[in-house]
Amino acid sequence: MATSCSPLTTLHTSFLSSPTPSSACSVAAALPRRRRRCARIRAIDLDQNTIVAISVGVVSIAVGIGVPVFYESQIDNAAKRENTQPCFPCSGSGAQVCRFCTGKGIVTVVLGAGETEESKCVNCDGMGSLTCTTCQGSGIQPRYLDRREFKDDD
Repeated sequence: MATSCSPLTTLHTSFLSSPTPSSACSVAAALPRRRRRCARIRAIDLDQNTIVAISVGVVSIAVGIGVPVFYESQIDNAAKRENTQPCFPCSGSGAQVCRFCTGKGIVTVVLGAGETEESKCVNCDGMGSLTCTTCQGSGIQPRYLDRREFKDDD
């Protein structure tokens, strides 16, 4: 019995080299009689859009896993190092000058007929300074990841 190969045995992709029909049939001739058929290989044609979609999916998964792992490792490394950088807004003092009274503790208000009225500053309660909102009075600049404030919206 002679065996013949069909045109479906060759691959039509640029990725794989296609076997020659004679080599595929010679492999089929070496098989027992019951199994003498040409090997039929069907290649999946992948167009450029499909390859791009698969690549974007793989990259998205990698970024979705990689970014949180990176931030966790940075938090762990930062916790091991001591933070000695002085706070920028308060220059390491832990207090900021009140913006309403400019550090005097007294607010001067000019009234209608050239009269002036002085009163105690309600913003700083007459002290002339406020606790620094950046470092919360510690004088040490908080690290970037330590500045995050988690608030429960419930």
